[in-house]
Amino acid sequence: VQLVESGGGLVQPGGSLRLSCAGSGFIFSRYDMSWYRQAPGKERELVAGLSSVGAMRNYADSVKGRFTIYRDNAKNTVYLQMNSLKPEDTAVYYCKARLAALNADYWGQGTQVTVSS
Repeated sequence: VQLVESGGGLVQPGGSLRLSCAGSGFIFSRYDMSWYRQAPGKERELVAGLSSVGAMRNYADSVKGRFTIYRDNAKNTVYLQMNSLKPEDTAVYYCKARLAALNADYWGQGTQVTVSS
């Protein structure tokens, strides 16, 4: 099982980034997918979640209206479109795959997002 994030980097405040997370080694379409982030000295927090068939989404209050999570099951990939980025969005972003029926969680290695002028 592997989850590989990409798309992180340095962006100015107000800018945009799109993160990608490609999964392999499991039946991607059956898993709920989510993005978490962890800033230095802080706990990891849920940013956005998306159900396996894409019918249900949830977002942290801090990113509502700015971030969008979506998936392409044909490509085994989940995305996080981040707009109007703020310095407080700076963190390592991780994707997670979860299949509740098997109590199975898989994590990616993370990608750094830095929002700074």
